[in-house]
Amino acid sequence: MRKLIWLVMILLPGLLNAQEKISWTTPTAILTISQPDLISLDSRDQIFVSSQTGDIFLFDQKGNQLNLFSPPRQGKLQQLEAAWTVNIFSFSADLQEYRILDRFLNPLAENTFLLNDITLPKAATLGNNNIIWIWDESDLSLKSLNYLQKQIIQSQPLNLILDSPTLNVREIREIKNRLYLNIPDSGIFIFDNQGNFIQKLTIQVDQKLTFYKERIFWLEEDLLKSISLRTLEVSDHGVVPVAQAKSIQIGQEILVIQTDTAIQIFDLPQELKNLK
Repeated sequence: MRKLIWLVMILLPGLLNAQEKISWTTPTAILTISQPDLISLDSRDQIFVSSQTGDIFLFDQKGNQLNLFSPPRQGKLQQLEAAWTVNIFSFSADLQEYRILDRFLNPLAENTFLLNDITLPKAATLGNNNIIWIWDESDLSLKSLNYLQKQIIQSQPLNLILDSPTLNVREIREIKNRLYLNIPDSGIFIFDNQGNFIQKLTIQVDQKLTFYKERIFWLEEDLLKSISLRTLEVSDHGVVPVAQAKSIQIGQEILVIQTDTAIQIFDLPQELKNLK
């Protein structure tokens, strides 16, 4: 009996890991866009894609183009978010401005950050209650701006708080009243919705963050990996079926993988739907 228990203990991690591997199907559609950059999916699995010059394309989940927004001032986007129920958010550090659009890519609000005591915005994200979170590199502070009232609500000097050798912020996102700040050289730092530091995830991800089922997903040398936000356990889901993949986004019923030249759409694998 002891030998059987010992054998099960040895084989069980391997069996659990094997269950996490994904059975991929062929892509349902392939999008070819000149100079594709950022990708975001909304709650209806519509696909929003920005170009290197700041144009925003809208596709349905079958790959049909529905709309295109071309801003009056061209500039690369650092953030493109469609996960909010109503609004699409974009931010350009080059132009130092943000824009909020509706689901049909009609502009609702746009402004420069420089009028709001923000000197060098390098990352920004939309939050609840008319809030925009901004990483201001000029004073190494995390700031929250009420974009309707155009007022800074708070400013948090992160160089006094974070245990990080650098503060090269790649992205910030607010998900379920938690703010995630990604510093690829150090890790992912989690704050509450008041900007108070909670914890650090010691994973290094130099790509757009992907949230699905209380997990963060990322690609690492063509492997799909995830970390549970509840247990902090890191899982390996196997090799993705796209060579030289650079980012992945997961929706309700589809999954999108991006390379430098194309965007491939897959049905969401059952193995990911079954994750706890």
